[in-house]
Amino acid sequence: MSYGSTEFGYPSGVTVADLAAPQIKHLINPHWNNYPPVNPMWHYLLGVIYVFLGTASFLGNGVVIYLFLKVKKLRTPSNLLITNLAILDFNMLLSNFPIFAWNSFNGGVWLFSAFACEVYSFCGMVTGLGAIWSLVFITYDRYNVIVHGVSGAPLTFGKAGAMVVFIWVNGCLSSSAPFFGWGNYIPEGILDSCSIDYLATDFNNKSYGIFVFVWCYVIPLSSILYFYFFIIKSVAAHESAMRAQAKKMNVASLRSGTEGESAEMRVAKVAIFNVSLWICCWSPYCYVVVQGLFFDQSPITPLVSTLPALLAKTCSCYNPMVYALGHPRFRAAMEEHVPFCCVYEPAATSGGDGKSAATEGEKN
Repeated sequence: MSYGSTEFGYPSGVTVADLAAPQIKHLINPHWNNYPPVNPMWHYLLGVIYVFLGTASFLGNGVVIYLFLKVKKLRTPSNLLITNLAILDFNMLLSNFPIFAWNSFNGGVWLFSAFACEVYSFCGMVTGLGAIWSLVFITYDRYNVIVHGVSGAPLTFGKAGAMVVFIWVNGCLSSSAPFFGWGNYIPEGILDSCSIDYLATDFNNKSYGIFVFVWCYVIPLSSILYFYFFIIKSVAAHESAMRAQAKKMNVASLRSGTEGESAEMRVAKVAIFNVSLWICCWSPYCYVVVQGLFFDQSPITPLVSTLPALLAKTCSCYNPMVYALGHPRFRAAMEEHVPFCCVYEPAATSGGDGKSAATEGEKN
């Protein structure tokens, strides 16, 4: 596609910024004057995708919240963190996808006020940042259980509640900065949605963009990698000790033949999957932000800006399955209380009271 030519029925020279509604034109970054409108089919396609994401997030996270409130044995401190993650994910697309879909199906431009653009961005920031830090605390809880074991201080409802308060206060304070003059919320990409202004070159916007990148990506990712590294290291040491003991006893293994793969392999798989999913969902958008803050901005086209943001929001659909609905106790509760989900969980693996905290942590 050659910029400046007649494309998709628009006159020659029309840019994506020219399509913006009058009430938000003053918010449009001059960067978008360099690109023509995208094929209108992109708006419809993304609108349909957001409807599916919103529905999946509503159902998946809704089930997690319902089961936590309904089933008493699921109300543990660890599951409080997981339920808080579900609440954040539930609200992420609930607050974003109706507006995005409405814009997509009605011309592909932001149809609401400038203040609505700021509120939209604020809601996305609060829930996104809250979900990221929820994953940090969930991973820390597993690290504490598996690495420290009985010597570690157990997670109590008081500690879990304090973590939840921190998550929400941190999300609200960090996301409210643009309302008080640090950074800006503006329409981005194909102008169906809004986000922080990572394309501005002034110190105010650039410093806030750097803060968001470090506080929302670098520190959480480093923490999760640190915790999972020592989780795998601890489980590997335990498995090595078991093999050594089995060799001394002249037996093939201390593990019963029905237990399947080792705890080492299970934890390693969970760790690799969780970290890989986190990186795949959030790294593309962080790459766009860093590119806009520090490097050549010309590769950041409307679609390059919009698609990574969409990918980041898909986490709200994966998280309930990865952190809750894949757990034996949640699955057993689903089988009993949400039968239309067609889940079957054998009684032997549903998780009895006799299971150790470490085993529960490994399977979570």
